[in-house]
Amino acid sequence: MRAVVTGGAGFIGSHLCERLIREGHDVVCVDNYVTSSPDNVEHLRDDRHFRLDERDVTEGLEVPGHVDAVFHLASPASPVDYLRLPLETLGAGSAGTWNALDLAAAKGARFLLASTSESYGDPQVHPQPESYWGSVNPVGPRSVYDEAKRFGEALTVAYRRHCGVDAKIVRIFNTFGPRMRADDGRAIPTFVGQALCGEPITVSGDGSQTRSLCYVDDLVDGLLRMLASDHGGPVNLGNPHEVSIFELAEWIRKLTRTTSEITLIPRPKDDPERRRPDITLARELLDWEPTTPVEQGLRDIITDFRHRLAARDVTERRNPALPSPPTASARS
Repeated sequence: MRAVVTGGAGFIGSHLCERLIREGHDVVCVDNYVTSSPDNVEHLRDDRHFRLDERDVTEGLEVPGHVDAVFHLASPASPVDYLRLPLETLGAGSAGTWNALDLAAAKGARFLLASTSESYGDPQVHPQPESYWGSVNPVGPRSVYDEAKRFGEALTVAYRRHCGVDAKIVRIFNTFGPRMRADDGRAIPTFVGQALCGEPITVSGDGSQTRSLCYVDDLVDGLLRMLASDHGGPVNLGNPHEVSIFELAEWIRKLTRTTSEITLIPRPKDDPERRRPDITLARELLDWEPTTPVEQGLRDIITDFRHRLAARDVTERRNPALPSPPTASARS
């Protein structure tokens, strides 16, 4: 298979590229590095099955030769990023999705849209099944991401119905693992970075809001199963194991053996109260469910962050003029 992965140098995208190459496929990784880094795929660059194309998907997407699959993951994906880049986020979900679908249509390729649990907004139904239409504030600060993904879903279904594209939709719930940016503002990398640096662990609100945490390797497995299936979706991919943000902070505090105190900060507007996927469809249609224990995944990301902090310290000692990266407050 020859696959195009938009957003391929991002957190999830880089793991997907790695998995595809490990299975013997050819990969064209498309990214403009707005919220990602070429470092995430540096270990793949000498592989003959891998090609890196620095490009903004909103400005067009041309790939010479045959293409069997298009994975559209390109988008800012954390509140810190999409609040900083609202127009870019809307563009990735609209024009970017349109261009990716056009490529799939032109090549006769299968298409997979990486949508989001944010399609459900601040849900009034718990856990969230795919049949639930959601509770989204269309003019709130998070709408640039929520509505971009909802539009992308509608566009994908239109291409499936009217253009004959074999197009599929997955709704991704909170995913974590190595290569997350320390400053992307999401709870796990923020808490881990703060704990390892001995800084206060900043929990928004009273920390009672919940999230369901899926390890990235399990998520990538779900993406590949969905692509290979005969089902169009949407299908939820996530871990039904639910944990409060405060419990998560305490968990990370224990695993890092830090002396950092947990500090409460104001909660952002429209922050969802609860988040847990109903994965009945994924189990029935894809024979998929997460298998990595959350604690094992947390240990992996802590190890990854320790290595990166050590490498940063070495670099700073060699070049003391380099600025240290900013520390972001947690936004779940």
